Amino acid sequence: MVYLELFVSFLIIGFTSFGGLSMIPLISSQMLSHGWMTAREVADIVAIAEMTPGPVGLNCATFAGSRAAGILGAAAATLGVITPSLTVSLAAAMFLKKFQENKYLANALYGIRPLCIGMIGAVVIQQSMVHYAGPLLGISWQMLLIGAAALLMLMKWHWSVPRVIFLSAALGLILG
Repeated sequence: MVYLELFVSFLIIGFTSFGGLSMIPLISSQMLSHGWMTAREVADIVAIAEMTPGPVGLNCATFAGSRAAGILGAAAATLGVITPSLTVSLAAAMFLKKFQENKYLANALYGIRPLCIGMIGAVVIQQSMVHYAGPLLGISWQMLLIGAAALLMLMKWHWSVPRVIFLSAALGLILG
């Protein structure tokens, strides 16, 4: 029954999140509450999902389902997470004209933006606690240095993301 549990868990995640990074706290909660993964494993899955082409939430679902129950688990989690999007997309396509002129919907979407920003902030804090925690003063100075160097490479020198990821991974292996 783990396949049904994965499907339902990711169906709920799909219906209650807004996609992308906002799915990560919900995925983490489901994985931890069911005992399918540890916090460290969830953090690793998120890191892999961000490096893999495609939507982060979908990649997380696929990797998490695979980790929890193999190939069939990956299929169940993926199907569960995409079902809400497909359902809503089909309904929206049927009523597109009506939705475009609805001021209440426009206002609701405007109000949802701060919520999404808050959820992304929560993910940043949660992932930072996992990746930057260390024995000395609670901070892993090596990982903090790698993160700062990556930010510098991206923002100041405009290096490509794959290049920064590769260099950060190499530094993590050397310093970590």
